[in-house]
Amino acid sequence: MWRRGAAWAWGRRGAGTAVPGPSAGGPRAAADRKCGAEPRDGLGRAAAPGPGFGSVRALGMRWSGSGGAGARSDPAAAPGEQERDKHLIKKDARKRIICIEGNIASGKTTCLDYFAQTTNIEVLKEPLTKWRNVRGHNILGLMYQDASRWGITLQTYVQLTMLEQHTRPMISPIRMMERSIHSAKHIFVENLYRSGKMPEVDYAVLSEWFDWIQNNTDVSVDLIVYLQTSPEVCYERLKTRCREEEKVIPLEYLEAIHELYEEWLIKRALFEVSCPVLVIGADHDMQKMIEKYEENRDQILNPANRQHCL
Repeated sequence: MWRRGAAWAWGRRGAGTAVPGPSAGGPRAAADRKCGAEPRDGLGRAAAPGPGFGSVRALGMRWSGSGGAGARSDPAAAPGEQERDKHLIKKDARKRIICIEGNIASGKTTCLDYFAQTTNIEVLKEPLTKWRNVRGHNILGLMYQDASRWGITLQTYVQLTMLEQHTRPMISPIRMMERSIHSAKHIFVENLYRSGKMPEVDYAVLSEWFDWIQNNTDVSVDLIVYLQTSPEVCYERLKTRCREEEKVIPLEYLEAIHELYEEWLIKRALFEVSCPVLVIGADHDMQKMIEKYEENRDQILNPANRQHCL
């Protein structure tokens, strides 16, 4: 278990201002290098793969030559795999929502990209483009620069956009979401409040609104898949992918977020968890993680096989 660090958030800083952290050496020194100009995708993510984390589709093709279990010759599921997935999904005709939770750079996007290749699964990623452009304002970037000033602004909008994610009509039997309205409140709002970057009155208003949403809107979740990743590994991945807003994130912040996730989903000491939680260790490289997703596919897709969930 990781030692609990103080809840950490940004103070009033300009973009790119150095943030105090651990002494030289260790994961910070190894990762703290200037990001080169790399090709970016539509969300500003580095297109070039980092160490061990490249394209899910490309890896799916490479992996097919290994002869390992679950090998794919094409990024799309083979006919036999499609029939298997349909069988798993049809055992319970009710539509279900599965949330992929974890720290920043824990591998959530990789997980979603993998399952997006499965028949009858709808994938919803975090609406980063909305958070980066609210009528021309990048409130995600503003929050990272000055959490005390912009934390409430971002989290108000996050709560709205995540509510939209939960309540939009489902077009497939299973919806997989990147995080949820629950982690927005229980992890990121909670961290701002604990670290003193969100005044109690702002925290109270967001909490009242969240409680009203829970009591009056169906934002229930059927399964949480928690990608349990060490803060040091997340920090290395974060520096490799070079998202513009994340350049000022220190290791201490990732440690604080990690501890909140552990309190919420493992210790059950923070807030109520009203659905099963499947914990997958996610410190591994991309190929190993895809093997883990394949191993846990039945538990994730079939509610009857979740006896080993928390």
